[in-house]
Amino acid sequence: MEHPFIRNHHYNLIRKQAGLLQHTCSTVSDPKVVESVRLGAQSKVVEAFPEATAFQRRMLENIADLRTANDAEHYLRSLEPYLAPFDRVTDNQLKKLFPKNKKLKLPDLAAIDFRYVTYLGWTDIATNKMFLVYPLDGRIIGIEGKFTPANKKSVCFLCNRHEEVALFTAIAKTKPANASPDYYKALGNYLCVSSDACNRNVTDVDALEKFVRAVTG
Repeated sequence: MEHPFIRNHHYNLIRKQAGLLQHTCSTVSDPKVVESVRLGAQSKVVEAFPEATAFQRRMLENIADLRTANDAEHYLRSLEPYLAPFDRVTDNQLKKLFPKNKKLKLPDLAAIDFRYVTYLGWTDIATNKMFLVYPLDGRIIGIEGKFTPANKKSVCFLCNRHEEVALFTAIAKTKPANASPDYYKALGNYLCVSSDACNRNVTDVDALEKFVRAVTG
């Protein structure tokens, strides 16, 4: 059996394209339009896996065969054994990522299905802080920032969907060579209030990885 190779954001992309194709098949009568959407969905899914094996590529290409909601549901279920989960972390590992927070509020790791996690995020309303954990370049990175609810829906910088957002502001850890002792650079973006919703929506990690690199240097 093939090793798991579909990360959460990949699975969301596939699910999005499967839904679009199924909707087109059920609402559009022009066969040329349907075929165009069919080929587009297949192309976008396959292009997301440039290093796919021949077996993996054939599996992904099967999205072009979808016609009904049942087809889409069956196809997505068939991919679940190949979901590559987020790197599992322990409470102690999380505490080590944020050593200055002696009373760090931790998420309930036992309740999380890590197959559907692109980044681990949670908030501490008491301190107006948000914590984000993401594996990058072979190591687990933790980012802590100020959490300011916007009390409105807007576009999340990470998943690019219209959701309830908060301004997540983190301080960059690097400084210019000649910076004064009190120098700091704050980096802020509107991020989904609900990390669960964000993880269900995200189809690309470029924005997330760019932000993590900007904060950590």
